[in-house]
Amino acid sequence: MPTLTVDLGNRSYPILLGTAMLAKPQNFLPYIGKGRPLIVTNDRVAPHYLETLRQAVADCHPASLVLPDGESHKTLQTAGLIYDALLEGRFGRDAVLIALGGGVIGDLTGFAAATYQRGIGFIQVPTTLLAQVDSSVGGKTGVNHPLGKNMIGAFHQPLAVIADIDVLGTLPKRELVAGLAEVIKYGLLGDAPFLDWIEHHIDALLALDSAALAEAIQRSCANKARIVGLDERESGPRALLNLGHTFAHAIEAGLGYGAWLHGEAVGAGMCMAADLSCRLGWLSAADRDRAIKLIERAGLPTRLPEQLKPTDFVRLMAHDKKVLAGQLRLVLLKAIGEAVVTRDFEPSKLDETIASYCAPPYAA
Repeated sequence: MPTLTVDLGNRSYPILLGTAMLAKPQNFLPYIGKGRPLIVTNDRVAPHYLETLRQAVADCHPASLVLPDGESHKTLQTAGLIYDALLEGRFGRDAVLIALGGGVIGDLTGFAAATYQRGIGFIQVPTTLLAQVDSSVGGKTGVNHPLGKNMIGAFHQPLAVIADIDVLGTLPKRELVAGLAEVIKYGLLGDAPFLDWIEHHIDALLALDSAALAEAIQRSCANKARIVGLDERESGPRALLNLGHTFAHAIEAGLGYGAWLHGEAVGAGMCMAADLSCRLGWLSAADRDRAIKLIERAGLPTRLPEQLKPTDFVRLMAHDKKVLAGQLRLVLLKAIGEAVVTRDFEPSKLDETIASYCAPPYAA
């Protein structure tokens, strides 16, 4: 597969996509240079892939750190374990962190790299579909706070993203489905032909068809690389990548981090964004239903958990990063493939969407 590039001038970096990537030293050594790597992974990924990666970078005398798995561990306290390993191992500014895992490991490791000795290099080696198509690309790093998801973090671009499609073969079905939410997102927000392709290949993706997965990952990464290249720090079009995410972050915070996977919350959040867009008269009912049907076909939630109440949901949304000057901004749809970031919506329509999704059955 061709190498993609995130074009950010002197911070540009490649996205290497393919099979049997983890075992090849040539994929890693140019980015490690003369430094010493610390591989950061979790207790679910380590038994499958840590030794393979250690052997690939053996000439660099790597150390490794295995963290507990799960969104509930994406905290400052867990990041502190990475700092401990770096300090105890006397790693200097030439050290390179290697994030071997999904989005949680990537965000934690990137945040530690951004802040250790005011910034060291890191390499993303995503092992989930969601991380391969989204979170490993773009330099967003951070940890959660009980009051909000990803509220503590930094922009810190990786040296490279190395995505091995083979690792998806050991991915639990629930994790695969969660990753499809971010794939669908790219079609909805700005690539209508890609959404057509997803609709025709959703069954193949769910069946782990390697050709379909390769196409979906490549097209998703190309979409994200293009947007990040235009707007590295989310002052403009990059905010479109948050389609469904304001709703999703409220779901995750309200349930407790880890109760739903991030992609599951994004799936329901995109349904809510499509619903609100329709209530505002921006999106046709047919296109709203098309989006929701595809999300449902992927196996993602299209409703909110019953324990979330409208008042709780509104309170949780107020802690979103897209709140500026006290005003909530949302990513909504003008059409399939055309998203906008806006604060220009009727609050009563947002209340209708929230009330509808918090009270089954769904009321159109």
